[in-house]
Amino acid sequence: MFKKSKSLVGLDVGSSAVRAVELSKSKNGYQITGFAYEPLSPDSVVDGAIMDSRGVSSAIKRILTSGEFKSKRTAASVSGHSVIVKRVVLPVVTEQEVGASIQYDADQYIPFGLSEVNIDYQIVGPAEGEEPGMEVLMVAAKKDKIHNHTNVISMAGRQADVVDIDAFALQNAFEANYQVSPSTTIALLNIGASLMNINITKGGLPLLVRDVPVGGNQYTDILQKELQLSFQEAEDLKLGRNGGNETEMVQPLLQSITDMLLTELQKTFDFFRETYPQEKIGRVYICGGTARTRGLADKIQETFDYPTEVLDPLKYVTPGPKVDAAKVTSLGPSLAVAIGLALRGFDQ
Repeated sequence: MFKKSKSLVGLDVGSSAVRAVELSKSKNGYQITGFAYEPLSPDSVVDGAIMDSRGVSSAIKRILTSGEFKSKRTAASVSGHSVIVKRVVLPVVTEQEVGASIQYDADQYIPFGLSEVNIDYQIVGPAEGEEPGMEVLMVAAKKDKIHNHTNVISMAGRQADVVDIDAFALQNAFEANYQVSPSTTIALLNIGASLMNINITKGGLPLLVRDVPVGGNQYTDILQKELQLSFQEAEDLKLGRNGGNETEMVQPLLQSITDMLLTELQKTFDFFRETYPQEKIGRVYICGGTARTRGLADKIQETFDYPTEVLDPLKYVTPGPKVDAAKVTSLGPSLAVAIGLALRGFDQ
């Protein structure tokens, strides 16, 4: 007997907006049965930390009321420098002993006091190499970062029934929409307003996860400052929505930020090659609001010679009849984390 899945509202509190998605299973995938979105004022959320608790909780309350969600259960996620994901090799122990072994060894992998973090893990399997060992995926998140999110959701009158991390929610959304060989290594990049989540994954398990404080706000900021524009004018120009012909002035400015983003990717890809010399990245998928910046996917492909495309979290996740399909489609790549969180409701 299968357990009946309990639907969850995937609640993505991003740097630029709050997004909420509720799903049901459909014939070919999933259907969005509830959806709401509200932009946040700049600097409400910085590097994954909620700075304006009152403003963000008010936004959450409004979208949970307006979205016609059936479920009262929510799934949220955290990211940033307070979250650490590592694959570690332990001596061969029984499954029951893994938890104690992780706690014993954790201080060599985590730059925080063990009393400050919550630790979870998943057994990957036998370690490669001649020495016997067991490979384990370890996740640690600072308790104050988790409380930062769960308290804001409580202020909005709900509780977070599931707390995940952005990089894992991103992987959920990818796997629900794309079929890839278990032997293919994929790089998933969620490029938000102030943070980029990187998840290099193979066979359904992350090999390397990293969060980098670089994102779309830096494009907007430089256009505002250099061209004396309002925030909205700079956003429209960044995404090519203005229809103007300021390309000669704009491109060098955008390129300076893209170069910074590419430098961070270069560091990550170099570290990945050193750690996993036998692995080769087969394809890169980018999502998040910044994925729509003109020419970004092409520039990543040209720089690293990895086929690169914008991830579509709506390939097999379709808007239902009660949902504003045009709005959902227009947000597309920026809904990946919210969709990935909502998919947690179908975990058996």
